[in-house]
Amino acid sequence: MSPDRRALVAQPNHPRPPSDENRLSAAAKLPDVSARERDAIESRSRPSAALIHETIRAEGQSEIERSVSALLLSGLAAGLSMGFSLIVQAVLRSRLPEAPWSELVSGLGYTTGFLIVVLGRQQLFTENTLTPILPLLYHRDANTVGRVARLWAIVLAANLAGTYAIAAVLAHTDVFPADVRDAFAEISRHTVASPFGTTLLKGVFAGWLIALMVWLLPGAEGMRPLIIVAITYVVVIAGFGHVVAGSVEAFYLVETGAAGWADYLWRFFTPTLAGNVVGGVTLVAVLNYGQVANEVEG
Repeated sequence: MSPDRRALVAQPNHPRPPSDENRLSAAAKLPDVSARERDAIESRSRPSAALIHETIRAEGQSEIERSVSALLLSGLAAGLSMGFSLIVQAVLRSRLPEAPWSELVSGLGYTTGFLIVVLGRQQLFTENTLTPILPLLYHRDANTVGRVARLWAIVLAANLAGTYAIAAVLAHTDVFPADVRDAFAEISRHTVASPFGTTLLKGVFAGWLIALMVWLLPGAEGMRPLIIVAITYVVVIAGFGHVVAGSVEAFYLVETGAAGWADYLWRFFTPTLAGNVVGGVTLVAVLNYGQVANEVEG
C-alpha cells in the first residue's frame, strides 16, 4: 500500500466511499503485473484526483466536527499570523531602492503569513471554501450545511479579529521605524483603491488560487512550502484580493485615518469576500468534485 493510501485510510473521520477501493489506485488497474511491480508503480505514481479529493474530504469532515473553542483559537491565531505578510513585505520594501523590480522582491514577504498559517495548520477562511465544501457536496443534507455555515462564521470572525488586533498594534505603536510604517501605508492603499466590480473580480482570482493551493498540497509532499510560496506570490504580484491578508492592510488604513469604515466594508470586505467564496467554491470545489464524482460516489 502506498504512503498516500495509508494516510487516507488512517484518517479517523474519513467515510469510506461506496465505490471500489481500486478506483483510487493506478496500479490496481493493471491485473497482469506482479505484486512487486504493482508496489513499485504505486510508489512512483502521482496521487489520483480521486485520492486527493478523498484526502481533502476527510480533512474537511474533521474540521466541521471541531469544537467552537478550537475553531475560534485557531482562526484567531491565523488572523494574527497573517499580519506577517504585511510586516515582512513592508520591511523589504523599506530596504529596497525605488525601482520597477522592487515590488517583485518585496512581494515575497507576502508569502510569509501563508507559510505560517498553512504549515502551522491554523484555520484560514479561504481554505475553507474548498475543504469543508467537499463533505457538503458528498452528503448534501441540512446537517452538513449547518456545520459548514457554523465553520465559516466562526473562522471568518476569528480571522478578522486577529487581523484587526495586529493592524491596531502596527498603527498605534512604534515597534517599527517610520520608513517601515510608511511602507505599511503604501502597500495597504490598493485594498480600497478599486471600484466594487474590479475588487470583486480580483477576489475571485485570489479565492480560485488559494483553493487550488489547498487542492495541490496533498500530492506535494516535501514541496509544500514551495507550492505555498508560488501560489501566494502570484496573488500579491497580480494585485488580487484576499479577504484575510487584505484585512490587515485595510484595517491599518482605518486605524491610521487613511480610510473609513465604509471604505473597508464596501470597497474592500464585501466584494473581496464574495469574490473569494465564488472563486474557491465554484472554480475549485465544484469543478474538482465533478471530475471524480462517479468514482467517490460509486
